Amino acid sequence: MHIRSYPSFPAQPSKENCVDGLDRIDLRILAELVADARASQIELAEKVGLSPTACARRIRHLEEIGVIRGYRVDLELTALGLVTTVVVTITLEKQSEDYLAAFEAAISRCPDVVSCHLMSGSDDYHLQVIARDIADFERIHKQHLSRMPGVARIHSSFAMREVVRRTIPETALRG
Repeated sequence: MHIRSYPSFPAQPSKENCVDGLDRIDLRILAELVADARASQIELAEKVGLSPTACARRIRHLEEIGVIRGYRVDLELTALGLVTTVVVTITLEKQSEDYLAAFEAAISRCPDVVSCHLMSGSDDYHLQVIARDIADFERIHKQHLSRMPGVARIHSSFAMREVVRRTIPETALRG
């Protein structure tokens, strides 16, 4: 039996250490929050079988240890006129620490890039860019992407439609 302590919360027995110190109740709380982060403490507590106070303490603990990084709204991009998703691959001239650091600092300041991943393989970075249309992406390309330090090659692919979007794999929160 694994015992975990929560701040101001008596040690609770856990039948199984599911994921890096999180028990089944923690995972259920997270799954419910992913489904509806606006649920009240009372609703959430009922769904996971805890008192509202105990549920609130667990949520606070998950926030304090960095499992919950924040709460965000899921926007319908087309309602905001953002209808063009572009996947951009970047190859740098060199893969030295200086080149990587300079590129990452510059791309972090680019407001139209919604994600950037350092990759293994033939491309150094994969970016996701959201634009209003092709003309808007051309602006982003000219004003930002083509001016990034150390870039040897840029390849852009336009998404035709989104098929799946999840914030986390569905299997990740199953205990």
